[in-house]
Amino acid sequence: MANWLCLAAAILLSASARAAFPVEETSVAAVQAAYLSGKTTAVEVTRAHLARITAYDKQGPLINALVTVNGQALEEAAALDAQLKRSGRLSGPLHGIPVLVKDNIDVLGLPMSSGFQGWKNFYPASDATLVRKLRAAGAIIIAKASLSEFARGGGDNINSVVAGFARNPYNTAYATGGSSGGTGAGLASSFAILGIGTDTGGSVRMPAAHNALVGLRPTVGLVSRSGMVPLNSVRDTAGPMARSVYEAALLLDVLAGVDAQDPATARAQGHIAASYTKGLKADALKGARLGVLRQVFTPDKTDPRVLANFQRTLAELRAAGAVLVEDFQVPELDTLPRAPQTAARFKDDLTQFIARHPGIPYPSVQAIAESRLLHPLHQAGFDQAAAARPVKEDPETIEGLKTEQAYREAFTRAMDAAKVDALVFPTWAQLPAINGDRNTQLMVAEPRTGTQAGPTALGSSLTFVGSTLQWPALSVPNGYLGEGLPAGLQILGRAWDEARILAYAYAYEQATHYRRAPASVPPLPASP
Repeated sequence: MANWLCLAAAILLSASARAAFPVEETSVAAVQAAYLSGKTTAVEVTRAHLARITAYDKQGPLINALVTVNGQALEEAAALDAQLKRSGRLSGPLHGIPVLVKDNIDVLGLPMSSGFQGWKNFYPASDATLVRKLRAAGAIIIAKASLSEFARGGGDNINSVVAGFARNPYNTAYATGGSSGGTGAGLASSFAILGIGTDTGGSVRMPAAHNALVGLRPTVGLVSRSGMVPLNSVRDTAGPMARSVYEAALLLDVLAGVDAQDPATARAQGHIAASYTKGLKADALKGARLGVLRQVFTPDKTDPRVLANFQRTLAELRAAGAVLVEDFQVPELDTLPRAPQTAARFKDDLTQFIARHPGIPYPSVQAIAESRLLHPLHQAGFDQAAAARPVKEDPETIEGLKTEQAYREAFTRAMDAAKVDALVFPTWAQLPAINGDRNTQLMVAEPRTGTQAGPTALGSSLTFVGSTLQWPALSVPNGYLGEGLPAGLQILGRAWDEARILAYAYAYEQATHYRRAPASVPPLPASP
């Protein structure tokens, strides 16, 4: 807290609370052009973002998106300014760009809590691989973003003792989406220009949809998970979040790659695009065959407003040149069970993570469960995990892997038979939940069976498809509903099809331009 207050005082006592260059809704390209022309500096841009954090995150609309602000951010920005002055060149594709990193990823010099109060003062000994890549590209890690404890979130982002409620800047009574809701709300509020989330069951795509952002879940293995707290290593991936498709693709250019510390990335060899930005074209949807996956958003499970909005989206896709296969079906989908995220898998994965982090408090699943420091929503899940048998002996885990393979085979057959290039469907079947309303929002997945608790068991989440397949899926803004709350279009591709679905999303974005800034966090005045 003292760190935060000192930083706030330094910002507010500076000659100007914001740079002459406006940072609200700005882009990487605009900022870097201003750096090269001398119109602004990384220090000024970083200070302006810090001023917005001071004004809006813990006061004013109380977005409450962040856990820790980087007290060295201005020094890092000054070093980048000095480098640019010496060389006349940017240090990398993200030179001087403030980035939010979800607080279940290791960042050297900042605590890593994973939303658990027992870890809130734990400082990792090194950067996660993806953070090293961000720094090498010239990014400034401006803050760590809030999350549900151990990323066990769904329709909300409130179930963490450390973070508390994160509030949707489009309507602060509503949820941001979990579990990367802090990154989502922070980006929507212009606390940074780019963000990193993690996605196991939908935790990049849900907050992207709820905050009018682009969020990509890559194919598992395209981005290293080394230094990221696991939830389910078969499905876990980090992914880019941004205010535009171009910037999500730019961030993926930086993040993608093989990493010896994460064996899953070996599968990416030969599948990494030379550039994910160069394939973005405004006419990419012309002739694209898109299957409409109506099986997962039937009228009995979906808000009528979401259904009506999606019908408009289909018309927009047609107008952009897409060929829609509206009778697309995966015959096995109605009978295949949901593959569970098991307690055994979680225990095994978290045990391995802890072993690579000597000195971490509560250094076992058992110790975390016995600490009674967990949010009440997660205590039972940890008790189950502590008692779980090894992965290789757990029938549910073994059967779940078979189910996931059955999904991949069924979707491959159906997509090949229909000759579709990708699938489209809403990101979320309902509008965002009211913060704290445990009666109407989607509850956390029960860790043993993967079933959903609570009255919305019919299923708000439509993100399970990509997670079960471990294929790439993204959310791109497709309108505003109800109380002015954003909605998202989900585009799903086959494994390693990131370039294709990013191109489709870019074409849709350029045809519609739905992204707009939330009114609750307006530009700051020119002086404090």
